[in-house]
Amino acid sequence: MGKICFTSIRKIILFGLIAGYMPLGAVAEVSDRNLGIIPAPLSVKVHSGYFQITNVKKAAILYETEADLANARLFQEYLCRNFGLDLPVTDRAKKKYQETICFQSSGTQEMGAEAYHLLVTPSRIEIRGKEAGGFYGLQSLMQMCSVASGKGKMQIPCAEIDDAPRFVYRGIMQEVGYHIFPVEFIKRQIDLLAKYKLNVYHWHLTEDHGWRIEIKKYPKLMEVGAYRAQTCVSNYDEEMTGGDGIPYGGYYTQEEVKDIVAYAQARHVAIIPEIELPGHSLAALASYPHLACGDQPGPFRVAEWWGIYEDVYCAGKEETFRFLEDVLTEVMELFPGKYIHIGGDECPKERWKKCTYCQKRIKEEGLKDEFELQSYFVKRIEKFVNEKGREIIGWDEILEGGLAPRATVMNWRDTSEGIKAARQHHDVIMAPNAFLYFDYIQGDRAQEPLAIGWGYNPTERVYVYEPVPEQLAPEHRPYIIGVEAPLWTEHIDTYRKAEYMLFPRLMALSEIAWSVPEVKDLKNFKEERLPVHLAWLDTTGIIYRVPEPIGMERDTLYGAEFTVSLKVPVEGGKIYYNFEGQPARETDYLYEKPFRIIVPEGQKRELKAITVAPSGKRSITATTIFIHQKSK
Repeated sequence: MGKICFTSIRKIILFGLIAGYMPLGAVAEVSDRNLGIIPAPLSVKVHSGYFQITNVKKAAILYETEADLANARLFQEYLCRNFGLDLPVTDRAKKKYQETICFQSSGTQEMGAEAYHLLVTPSRIEIRGKEAGGFYGLQSLMQMCSVASGKGKMQIPCAEIDDAPRFVYRGIMQEVGYHIFPVEFIKRQIDLLAKYKLNVYHWHLTEDHGWRIEIKKYPKLMEVGAYRAQTCVSNYDEEMTGGDGIPYGGYYTQEEVKDIVAYAQARHVAIIPEIELPGHSLAALASYPHLACGDQPGPFRVAEWWGIYEDVYCAGKEETFRFLEDVLTEVMELFPGKYIHIGGDECPKERWKKCTYCQKRIKEEGLKDEFELQSYFVKRIEKFVNEKGREIIGWDEILEGGLAPRATVMNWRDTSEGIKAARQHHDVIMAPNAFLYFDYIQGDRAQEPLAIGWGYNPTERVYVYEPVPEQLAPEHRPYIIGVEAPLWTEHIDTYRKAEYMLFPRLMALSEIAWSVPEVKDLKNFKEERLPVHLAWLDTTGIIYRVPEPIGMERDTLYGAEFTVSLKVPVEGGKIYYNFEGQPARETDYLYEKPFRIIVPEGQKRELKAITVAPSGKRSITATTIFIHQKSK
């Protein structure tokens, strides 16, 4: 990575797709119809019995093709690391074994690219799927594993699973312009995307506040645009405002980008770069001022304060388009996927209104106003990208002034924008801030890390979101191709805070992206599967938000007598509670069974409780108030 001005982080041990896939304890209990799998499969048929390795010498992992071999080796290492089982990997045609785990691509001609079939019998496991499908079948298989009695013992419930994703686009957006994060952290995010069958990492690489990707033809983007003189202090206290006076910045070298792209490809995750235009471009203008409006624009500074800036790329100068075409050419050489995200959001028009070059462009092109000028800008960039064999994605503002012919719309504002685009027969990715912005808080704002000043998206709210608007006619619904959860980072200045904002909401996102509505069940997700997955996450060192005790109402209840029944949201964790009016802690009552609360007439009781995970991580304090009102 280029020079990065932040405190050195501790060495991160990447758990990857193998090293950190710890056994999931009770996940194989057949009482759970989904067998502990997140996201919930399309079809699960549970049968009696278990597959177990009874004799290592008579067991093997079999494969057919090179893609099958890659999955076979992943499972081989998983069994060895987590269960002490060292099974050979061999071509399925070479030798007969008593107990086998077989990865195969044959018979998959009619299956979708990401679909898989998983069959578990007492003596055989079979995973069928094409490259991505076989890989996703492997993820489900590893989630089904459980420890029967320690090292050397592993059992998987007998079952038959047919599974395929609901949407082809399933991802998150990581913004690095406000704050930049280490390569190791990005890889760790990609690992978790793959585990939960998410397939897109949207990498927001340029912003007013910093240019984060090396472009060899324009070195000032790294020398100037990648660094700001200081950062505004993130807080909501008027007495603690201003800048911190500390230079900040950094960028990813092209070699680092190539490494991350290859890492993601091996895990069936596509990385989509975003190069913002025509707005959010102040870092580029600070590097090359002639790209702004006017004859002698600038000088400009890389943005130091959060917000939207009026200085944007000049839409009337040809050198603007030459610059962007050069930049996008280098970007497309680094990112081999189908899509290039060009931003298109929050572009002020004030500079264009006063610019002779922009006004001349409007007149020459017969445009109505500056909104149509932005449409001209986006359409021209789209044409260039299309000529290179790629497609563009833009935020829903690209609808204003006329939509580019083949553009995919990312709907971040009101869902009416996505509806409008789908009705125009354009592909739409749903990323509405009201449900899927992961920079929004998850609980009581006073107890949560500082976040953007509005919005509340707890895991439950993410889970119940339905991406296909009911207002769409049946013929327009297929244009909703997927969902994405953006993580903007104005107030997220460490990778630890980014992890906290991502997990466990990412698990809920995976289920709305993969699972059809008919198999979704919030109670099953929250109370049966998620606690086991959080117990695994608790062993990895990842910072995640520990949920409050299940059953605590964030409300006021009225009555004379209550029975409180709680559940631990992290398997193996504990719940502590008190009635003292202070935050709960480990010195308080340990919850062991349901208890009664009796409230005398005219009085109230305040119950406070926390979850403490096995690692010692704690939830925020949850509060329920019980009031017995006086009789009239």
